Amino acid sequence: MNSTTAAELDLYQDVVMDHKRAPRRFGTLPAPTHQARGQNPSCGDDLQVTLNVAQGQIEDIRFSGQGCAICIASASMMTEAVHGGDVAVAQQLHQRFRAVLTGELEPEAAHLGKLISLAGVRRYPGRIKCALLGWHALMHALDEKS
Repeated sequence: MNSTTAAELDLYQDVVMDHKRAPRRFGTLPAPTHQARGQNPSCGDDLQVTLNVAQGQIEDIRFSGQGCAICIASASMMTEAVHGGDVAVAQQLHQRFRAVLTGELEPEAAHLGKLISLAGVRRYPGRIKCALLGWHALMHALDEKS
C-alpha cells in the first residue's frame, strides 16, 4: 500500500470501497419487468440488472455479476440512487453521471449525491467503462421489456 499514489487513493475512496465490499441491492429479482446484461470483454466486468417498473417508477432494482471495485461500487450506488424513483429521473442522473466521467460537466455542477465519490474516475479513461457498465445495463433494461 505504500506505493499507492494520492490519485489512486482518490479513485478508491472509502465510500467506493464500502460499496465494493458490501454492495447494496445485490442479487436478482424473481420476476423482473425489465432486465439487461452489460459486459466489458476487455476487462471481464459482467453485470445483470433486473428491475420492477410500474407507472414510470422503479419500484425495485437489483444487480448481480462480477467486476472490478469501480464497476461493483458504481452499480451498487446506482441502485441506491434510482430505487423508488422515476424512470425519467434515473435517465437524467445517468446523463449527468456520464457527463462528469467524460469531462463534459464539472462534478460540482452535477448534483450526483454519493455518486460524486466516483468523479475521480474521469482521470483514468480506461476505467470510465467500468463505472458506466451498470448504468448502460440499466438504460438498456429501461429501453426494452423482459
